[in-house]
Amino acid sequence: MKVYLLRHGQTEYNVDKRYQGTRDIPLSEKGRAALRRADIEPDTVYVSPLCRAVDTARVLFPAARLVPVHDLREMCFGIFEGRNYVEMERDPDYLAWVGDDCMGRCPGGESRAEFSDRTCAAFASLVDEALARGAEMLVVMAHGGTQMAVMERYACPRRDYYTWCAGNAAGFILDAARWQTHGLLDLAGEACYAEEA
Repeated sequence: MKVYLLRHGQTEYNVDKRYQGTRDIPLSEKGRAALRRADIEPDTVYVSPLCRAVDTARVLFPAARLVPVHDLREMCFGIFEGRNYVEMERDPDYLAWVGDDCMGRCPGGESRAEFSDRTCAAFASLVDEALARGAEMLVVMAHGGTQMAVMERYACPRRDYYTWCAGNAAGFILDAARWQTHGLLDLAGEACYAEEA
């Protein structure tokens, strides 16, 4: 089975490098215009419930049934959401979080471990269910954080969390042949469904 793990299209927050987290930020006009229909036609796409993921999936997969999965949503960055690193360069809470390699809990939000456990459990359930019903393809549309958490935990080759964030409307194609025996997904390729600017 092939697994497509994709990231939503571009938003204004992406352009401004703002923490989006669980805020329901829409695609930008430019981001929506850049999207192109995917070269695969899944019957079902599992999506983060946030509109930037749902709306991207509607453009890429117009015939697919979209199934929201609450725990695929982006990490909750708490009080950092809506702000970028320049605006927080003197914020003691932000500096403490960054100083801890962004591992601690964001004030009012999640820690990276909590987020990774949440999103990886949701993703693993989808893989298990798809394999159990003999599916040939599983398509998941979520966020950069979701990609980083899932790929760090399950992907081969093994890489650090931060190396696994694809561009907007892009992601990874994974082979699930070793999932049931080793809990691993082998990187089989990459996908991009946005036109270059």
